[in-house]
Formats: sequence, structure tokens, C-alpha cells
Amino acid sequence: MDADHRSRHALNTALSRLLHPLFRLLLRYGVSYGAFEELARQAFVDVALDHAGIDGKKPSISRISVLSGLTRKEVQRLTSPGEPAPAGDQHNRAARVLTGWVRDADFHDAHGQPRILDPEGATGFAQLVKRHSGDVPARAVLDELVRVGAVARREDGRIELLERAYVPSQSVVEKLRILGTDVADMIGTIDHNVVRGASDPRYQRKVVYRSMPADALPAFRKLSAKQSQLLLEKMDRWLAAHDLDNPPDQPDLPRARVGLGIYYFEEPAAAEPPPGDDK
Repeated sequence: MDADHRSRHALNTALSRLLHPLFRLLLRYGVSYGAFEELARQAFVDVALDHAGIDGKKPSISRISVLSGLTRKEVQRLTSPGEPAPAGDQHNRAARVLTGWVRDADFHDAHGQPRILDPEGATGFAQLVKRHSGDVPARAVLDELVRVGAVARREDGRIELLERAYVPSQSVVEKLRILGTDVADMIGTIDHNVVRGASDPRYQRKVVYRSMPADALPAFRKLSAKQSQLLLEKMDRWLAAHDLDNPPDQPDLPRARVGLGIYYFEEPAAAEPPPGDDK
């Protein structure tokens, strides 16, 4: 088996494993294979349009047809202008307020930590909302943050931060948006490392134990959540300190979307590692 055939086999195996949890989710929400196939066709053509050109030129309908295996008529249909897709990486207003509370020194105490806020005032909650979320009622943002357990109203009327991250535990829509962004980011990192990992690697590691006693899991969940949060907050402080506007004399300096993600996983122990898994 030559190297190209081995790579194709490894990719097919990886795709099969990737699609299993995805299809489990699609079945749960009643998404048919036909609907998935249409989305896959559109995504395939969109990616070909952006990345399959030659000498910097957009690829032709015929070239996309050859690369994708779709007919020219089908490619023409999929490249015709339609309704713009909604932005998938837009933080909602409540998340922006929460981030502002964590990062903005005007809303910190003497130790540099997010302080308990008065509802009004120059550095109160209403001002926090105005600064970081624009023209939206502070009460609406507060109600949402209380709903997801990120903040609490104290008996004295002041508002206390409980969680540094906006995690909408009751919002299926927000969780599904995370699926679209976080998994795409991870695949993008793996693709980068496949192509340029030898010269310009991006960090991609995990630690796995395949037969951990079940009674040890609660302690590890707690430990991993605490340590992961501390690391993310440290990285966030570094990024915030370096996220500066371009200087006036160099307004066109390149910019980049950058970040670091951590996730926890758990499943029943298997007798043998699945095919293609790491050892």
C-alpha cells in the first residue's frame, strides 16, 4: 500500500469516526440524510470556490465540477446568489457584557478581580452594559445572565458575578452554534498540522486513560474544570493586553482571529482502542 493510499484510508477512517457522533445528533433533531447531503454539497462547493483556484483566480464551474464530482448544472445552482448565511461567530450581548466585566479594569476591585456592582452609577451594571453591549436595556441583559446562572442579585440589590464564561445551559440554539464554531476550529488546526505541522505546528495535544475507575471521575471533572478555567483566564489576559488597534501610520497591518480551546470527554471504557485511535 503506497503512501497516498494509506493517507486516503486514514482519512476515510477518521471521517467515519467523525460522522458517527454528528449523525447521532442529526437523528436526534430529525435532520434527514437528504437535508445533510444538501448542506454537504453546498459546503463542498463553497470551499472549492475559496480554496481551489489557480494562480489566485476563482475556479471555474467546470473545475469545481471535476473536483467535487457534482454536475456542472448542480454546481451552477449552488453558486447562484442566495440569502446570506447568518454570522456564526457573533457573541450575543449578554456574553459581551460578561467578557467586559472580566476584562475591563473600571469594573474591578483593588485586587484586579470583577467586583460586585451597583445597578446604576458611573461604574455600575447599567454602565457596564452600555459600554460593552450598546443600546440595550440593562434589565434584559441582567435577566439573561441570571437565567444562565452567570450572575446573582444580592439581597442588598447589588449584582455579583458567579461565572466568568457565558454558558447557556438551557439554550439548545447556543449550544448548536458552539458545535459549528468549536469543531470547525479543531478540524482547521488538525488540517494545518497535516499540511504545515513540520515547519509551523499549532498546539494540539490531549491526555487519555482508557480504563479509569468510575469513582475517580467526579474528582477529575472538578479538577480539570478548575485548572482549565485558570489556564484560559491566563491566556485571555495575555490576548487582551496584546489586542491593540493598528497604529495610525500602519492602518493596514494584518489581523487574525486567534484563540485556545479546551474540552473534556468521557465515555465507557472499551476492551480495545477503536481503529485509527492513538495508542
